[in-house]
Amino acid sequence: MSKHVAVWLDHAEAKIFHVDDERFDPKKIEPHHHARRVNDERSDPAALRHYFDDIARALNDAEEILVVGPGSAKLEFIKHVHEHARALVPRIVGVETTRHPTDGELEAHARHYFHAADRMRGTVR
Repeated sequence: MSKHVAVWLDHAEAKIFHVDDERFDPKKIEPHHHARRVNDERSDPAALRHYFDDIARALNDAEEILVVGPGSAKLEFIKHVHEHARALVPRIVGVETTRHPTDGELEAHARHYFHAADRMRGTVR
């Protein structure tokens, strides 16, 4: 099981990063074409659910999850998790709004976030 996992998502893609001392492994998930929103049009609910299911499955091995993204997709995903992937609920340790960071910027942010969380719990110095 991966201890720390960060997921950045919007309606066009999700990037999942397993973060530990030695690695920062990205995995990309793209929605089926009908899940994407274009010019504020409503997305197909079934396709969006499938997209969020794919993301949730990719997070199954995480002990702690940081969810970040620029818009409403991250909050829609959190709602989906509460309704359809309840085992993930207690593992989500943070939800933050971010723009479109580079992978390096997201890596630095995730490492800082998880290190601070571990320090608050007293599990690292």
